[in-house]
Amino acid sequence: MTDTENYTPPKIWKWESENGGAFAKTNRPLAGPTHDKTLAVGKHPFQLYSLATPNGVKVTIMLEELLALGHSGAEYDAHYIDIGNGDQFGSGFVDINPNSKIPALMDHSTEKPTRIFESGSILLYLAEKFGALLPTDHAQRTECLSWLFWQMGSAPYLGGGFGHFYTYAPVKIEYCIDRFTMEVKRQLDVLDRRLAENQYMGGDTYSIADIAIWPWYGALVRNTVYEAAEFLEASTYKHVNRWADQIADRPAVKRGRMVNRTSGPLDGQLRERHDASDFENKTADKLAAE
Repeated sequence: MTDTENYTPPKIWKWESENGGAFAKTNRPLAGPTHDKTLAVGKHPFQLYSLATPNGVKVTIMLEELLALGHSGAEYDAHYIDIGNGDQFGSGFVDINPNSKIPALMDHSTEKPTRIFESGSILLYLAEKFGALLPTDHAQRTECLSWLFWQMGSAPYLGGGFGHFYTYAPVKIEYCIDRFTMEVKRQLDVLDRRLAENQYMGGDTYSIADIAIWPWYGALVRNTVYEAAEFLEASTYKHVNRWADQIADRPAVKRGRMVNRTSGPLDGQLRERHDASDFENKTADKLAAE
């Protein structure tokens, strides 16, 4: 690791070694598959290949919310993708998402199976397919989509910026942490001001804007990502906290947050989901253990 105070960037950067920190073994400056691997395909219309990171949680919450609304066509299999082991670089996964990032979704209900990648795109695809969780009124729809794309543009500062340097980087760099902390607090203030005047991000109704933003910023203020709530004084954003707790209480959100999760309390983990009964079996297993 080069001393950051004396580091001068070379004229041409070359990839000569791992950069250290979490995920160093899988990071590389190249796209495409590193190995052949066929993905499993279950029995349901939707096949999700993911992990319970904030971006992955968006999609499992969305699918569970659609099922709760009675859209049986949203039934899905959720296959676990181990990004620490490089599963996202397998040939089958890259065929769905050439960017090798979770989540990746296949819709087998179409005449020719349809691939969808990028979490925001997946939310919009599902909302339009089922006519749910996206306002139909022009002004409300536009507002909802503005906040959806706000999240897609803002979260990299939270995850790839603040989260990386505060939690995962092999060394703590004051400039990086200060720079991204300032931006994350500004973003939280943006949200807090919006939610001071609206129950949900899009207005009066729960939508894909909330589903996109909550796994990142709701989890941040509830201290379930990065363990940085105290550092960020997250409790001071009272409207964000009200909204975050309100959404956390939704049954579909509780289920969606469990899917493809292999960390945290055991009763909050469901490595793969292939049927709605998997949640019931999880509860039964817990009761049996007690």
